[in-house]
Amino acid sequence: MFDEIKINPLQRQKYLEAGYWGNRTLLDCWEDTVKRCPDREYVVDDRGFRYTYRQMDEAASRVAAYLQAIGVRPKDVVSFQLPIWSEFALLTIACLKAGAVVHPIAMCYEEKELIRSMRITESKAYFGPTFFHKTDYESRILAVMDQIPSLKGVVLLDSARERTSSLVSLREILAQYQPLKKEECVHELTGQDIAAILCTSGTTGGTKGVLLSHDNIRYSEEAFYKELKLTQEDIMFMPAPLNHATGFHHGVIATMMIGAKLVLQQKYYCREAIELMNKEKCTYSMGATPFIYDILRELENNGGDLPFLKFYLCGGAPVPGYLIRKAWKFRILLCEVYGSTESVPHVFVRPEEVLAFNGTSSGRPLGAIEVKVVDDDGREVPKGMPGEEISRGPNVFVGYLKDRAVTDGVLDDEGWFHSGDLCVMDEDGNIHIIGRKKDMIVRGGENLNSNEINDHLEGCPGMGDHTIIGMPDERMGERICAFAVPLTGHEDLSLEEVKAYLREKQVPKRFWPERLELIGRIPHTGSGKVKKYLLREELQRRMDGEKQ
Repeated sequence: MFDEIKINPLQRQKYLEAGYWGNRTLLDCWEDTVKRCPDREYVVDDRGFRYTYRQMDEAASRVAAYLQAIGVRPKDVVSFQLPIWSEFALLTIACLKAGAVVHPIAMCYEEKELIRSMRITESKAYFGPTFFHKTDYESRILAVMDQIPSLKGVVLLDSARERTSSLVSLREILAQYQPLKKEECVHELTGQDIAAILCTSGTTGGTKGVLLSHDNIRYSEEAFYKELKLTQEDIMFMPAPLNHATGFHHGVIATMMIGAKLVLQQKYYCREAIELMNKEKCTYSMGATPFIYDILRELENNGGDLPFLKFYLCGGAPVPGYLIRKAWKFRILLCEVYGSTESVPHVFVRPEEVLAFNGTSSGRPLGAIEVKVVDDDGREVPKGMPGEEISRGPNVFVGYLKDRAVTDGVLDDEGWFHSGDLCVMDEDGNIHIIGRKKDMIVRGGENLNSNEINDHLEGCPGMGDHTIIGMPDERMGERICAFAVPLTGHEDLSLEEVKAYLREKQVPKRFWPERLELIGRIPHTGSGKVKKYLLREELQRRMDGEKQ
C-alpha cells in the first residue's frame, strides 16, 4: 500500500539515534495522556458535547471495536468527512486504536472527489454526517459507495436530521459495541508507519495525498508546543477545518499530547466565537488570517475583549504589521507561522519577538528542522538574497500516495522538501516569505491552483483569451481575479455571466472568480507564458483608481 515511501537513509539513522524518531506512536502518546489526566477535558464543541480524556477513550474504543469487527486491519485506511465536531477527534483516536490510517476528507468534496480519494487510498470505511449546512451528505455517499470496492462499512452521524437509509449510525455503534481493552488495541506499529493521509493541493498543483508517519506528526507537535511553552492548563480554540494540517496537527493532536483542552465551533461566526472563547477561557488559537481579522474588527466596532487569549498563531499568508499592532491593542500577540502539509508549519515568530518584528519576518525553524534558501540550481544563496525555501527535518512528509514522480519533484534524495515559495533569510536564520514560484492563490489559508481555475473558464460564452491571478485582500489574503479578453459583441461581459456558466458546469464555488477584469490583450512571453506580473500591476492600478 505504501511502497512509495521516500526517506533518506542517513537522515532516518540520524533521527533514530537522536531520539526524534522511534517506536513510539500517536497511540502511545494518547494512552500516556489518558493515564496522566483522565478526568481533564479533552474536547468541547458548541453543540454541547464535552469529553474528558477518559470519556473519549471509552467512546473511541467502541468505534475501534466496530472497525475491527468489519475487517479493518492495521495500516488500512479509514476516511471521514466531518465538520468541526468533537466526533472528528473521536474517530481519530479510534483509528489509532485500530492501527488504521486516518484519512480526513474536506467537506467540500463532492461525488467525483469522494470516489477518487477513497479509491486511491483503498479506504475500508467512511464516516460522514447525514446533513450539514444545506448539503445532503447521506445521499452523496449513497450515490458513490458502490463505486468504491474497498469499502466495508459506511457510518452516518445524525446531525440536522435522522438518516433515511439503512446505513449504521455512530449512535448505534456507541450503544452496541463493547470498548476494546488496551491489550486488544494495535500496538505493533512503529513511529515510521503511516498515521495519516492529508489531502492538499499544495504548491505543486492538483490534489495529492500527503503521507505522514507517526514520527512526522509526533515530532512536529512536540517541537511546536515546547517552543510555545504550552501545558495541560492551556485551552485552544481551533476555527480551522480539522482535515487541514493546521486543525489536525495543532488542534486534535497537539492538545491530546500535552493533555490540554480543544474548543471547537462547527461553523465560524465571529461574535459567537468570541463568546465561546471567553466562556471556555481559551488561552490561544490558530488559523488563517480571516479569522483573527474578523475578530479584531468585531471587537473594535462592537466592543468586548478576549482577556484569556495570550496569542493567535496565524498561517496561510504573511501577516501585515498593522494587523499585529491592532491585535496588541487587545493584548493578543499575533504570531506568523509558515509551512505546508508536507512540512507542517515549521517556521514561526516566537511570541516574545512578535512586536519587534512587526510583520517583517515569518520566523525561524523549530527544533531539529533545517531551512535553506536556494537558487534554481539548488545552491544556497547569500543572506538577504531571494531564493526558494526548502526544509528538512523529522517532521517532513515521506511521499505522496501512489505518485512517486510528483514526490521526486519536490522531495529530493537528501530529504529536502522544496516548497516552491520565495523568501529571504537574515543573519539570524529568520526568513520572510515574499512570493511563490508556482501560480497558487492562497485564499483564506486554502491553496488554490490558478491554472486549474483557469481551465474551468474555457468555453465561457463571450470570453476569448483568459487567465487567473490572485487579488490582494485584507481579510482573505487573496481572492480570485479573472482577466479576460471579451469577444466581439460581448464587450460588456459580466462576472455574473461567468458565474452562471460555471454554475451550469457544476464547478465548485471555491473555484469561481470573485472579480472580472476585461482587457484588450493578455500579455505573453515569447514562449507563450502569461506575464502575470504585468497583470498584477494592472490590477493594482485599477484598484488604486477605485480607491481614489
